[in-house]
Amino acid sequence: MKHLKRHAIPKVWAIPRKGKTFVVRPNSNLENGVPMLIVLRDMLKMAQNRKEVKNALHNKNILLNGKYVKDVKNAATLFDVVTNIPAKKNYRIDLTGNGKFGLEEIKESEAGMKISKVVNKKVLKNKMMQLNLSDGRNFTTDLKCSVGDSVLVNFKSKKADKCIPLKEKAKVIVFAGKHAGKKGEIESINAERKMASINSGSDKINVLLKQLMVI
Repeated sequence: MKHLKRHAIPKVWAIPRKGKTFVVRPNSNLENGVPMLIVLRDMLKMAQNRKEVKNALHNKNILLNGKYVKDVKNAATLFDVVTNIPAKKNYRIDLTGNGKFGLEEIKESEAGMKISKVVNKKVLKNKMMQLNLSDGRNFTTDLKCSVGDSVLVNFKSKKADKCIPLKEKAKVIVFAGKHAGKKGEIESINAERKMASINSGSDKINVLLKQLMVI
């Protein structure tokens, strides 16, 4: 399908469910991403309509994770970096406290990297490790990383620079479930139940490990 009915949009999209019947459908990551048309027009308010967004992309004014965006349907996912070249501004896709996608303006020095979660891994013939990440990327690396950990992705080198382990005292964000958007520190991990107890400042919550990302 080329279009998506507004009432069927993912809960993380920060746009009203009432309005025009159809909205743009991303060309990938429907549940975990948001199309650049919505990012630029509705979230950043850089344009008033689809035509203006297309013009900005045609003029190579917008970068997503250091690459020119070619299609308004390209999806941005959690912690992706959007760059407005003419304005010299960089934004990171984040989750607000109510579990909706939001944008946080960041420094240029932070715009060349992002954090992503390791969702799978396998050992290759040369004993190198292939890490498969939550945003669809995969890297061959000698980093010692486990499923559930996070890695720091470097856009320029196209490598995973650092592994951030999932462990007690680690800072995390809940990216799915009823607590989506909450951030805090892991107090304890129950490996048998695959859950973690999180101190989010205002309260303590129990969250499935698969719904957490170390940050």
